[in-house]
Amino acid sequence: MNGVLIIDKPAGLTSHDVVNRARRILQQRSIGHLGTLDPMATGVLPLVTGSLTRLAQFYTASEKVYEGTIRFGFSTDTYDADGVPTTTPQEVHLHPGEVEAVASRFRGIIEQTPPAFSAKKIHGVPAYKIARKQKEVVLKSVQVEIKEFEILAVEADRTRFRARVASGTYMRSVAHDMGQLLTCGAHLESLRRTAVAEFTLEDAHTLEEVAAFPQGNSSATSDELFVHPRKLLPNLPCVTADESTVARIRSGRTVNLPELSRARQVKVFAGQRDLIAIVTRVAGTLFHPKIVLCGTDTLVRRL
Repeated sequence: MNGVLIIDKPAGLTSHDVVNRARRILQQRSIGHLGTLDPMATGVLPLVTGSLTRLAQFYTASEKVYEGTIRFGFSTDTYDADGVPTTTPQEVHLHPGEVEAVASRFRGIIEQTPPAFSAKKIHGVPAYKIARKQKEVVLKSVQVEIKEFEILAVEADRTRFRARVASGTYMRSVAHDMGQLLTCGAHLESLRRTAVAEFTLEDAHTLEEVAAFPQGNSSATSDELFVHPRKLLPNLPCVTADESTVARIRSGRTVNLPELSRARQVKVFAGQRDLIAIVTRVAGTLFHPKIVLCGTDTLVRRL
């Protein structure tokens, strides 16, 4: 199977747990994910299968959209509800105006320190492994971009929000830092990812729904479960190649695409569903395969 499958990740599972379950359900080893979700978080987790795992390189800087709840009154060591409290809980009744004033400081390009319990590496070791040993974790602040940060509601000690962020942004750190500014402590109580790049909850299926589908390379399974290949990487133009062009691409040779002379990269299809390559312009109308998504003896099959 070669495709992109969007899972609505449940709380309590790591992203790797989801990948392992998908491997068992689909009976396929070659599966990866596009963007980790914390165990407590739910929502959009795109999985790439088969030869399309090679598309992961195009999604490393993908924009994400989240909805969630910040609880004020105490902070935790993980900056979320799964952590151990690090401050004494206090009763808090926030005013919408003061929450909005603090939230405004997190819009745009900001400096952010990742949580100690994160996958950021220190001398090659993930920070969370060091933190679990109760050792000091020192992480450098990095620039991140929060393109939208909307406060949806303020109710006593809780704030609901919606955020659209660039890759690398930790909403756990936003929650923690807001608590610091309001001098009452805070942590991320819940988080749901509603979009990654072009993928949304409308495309998503639960693991139970995937397991209920009959397995096999049927077009019904493809149409119902997997994102149509034509919808992938929508910012790249696409072309349907003839047999001779497909043959050249499959052998890694340069091809002439005169109708796309101004494009930098192009998706190449054989027919409506078979995404066979991403090609890069080298000069004029000549394009060279950046990645070839089919073997030397067969095209990417329908799922």
